[in-house]
Amino acid sequence: MSNSIMNFALIALVLTCIGGCSSPARTDVSTPNLMGIWTGENKTYSDKKGYLAWTKTIEITEQKGRLFKGYFTYSAGTKYFSGVIYPDNTSFTWVGVDSKGYNHGRIHGTDRISACYVESGEDATVGCVEMTKQKSKH
Repeated sequence: MSNSIMNFALIALVLTCIGGCSSPARTDVSTPNLMGIWTGENKTYSDKKGYLAWTKTIEITEQKGRLFKGYFTYSAGTKYFSGVIYPDNTSFTWVGVDSKGYNHGRIHGTDRISACYVESGEDATVGCVEMTKQKSKH
């Protein structure tokens, strides 16, 4: 076989593989938008305070790709947090500057998330909240 025929065959094989030998193309799934106000019933337990339940409202004020920040207000004041959405576009974690624990969450849809807080040590606390995104007033 001549070099030009072999080169042509090699090029044809490469072009065929580029079109058909590679793995199927992934659908580009965009990062979920968490910005907005979320509300739900927060239930917690700690040895110091026992079982508690109250309405928790958080506001996610800024999001850039997978990174976000926000705040919530409760009886002891306002807590600011920063978070990250993991590449699975379902899981997230947020942490507060003055917190000892972590909030681990799941995105269940465009208007429903859940988040569970865990803190160890002297003030050990656990709790979860299922939240619904509030409708925008605009």
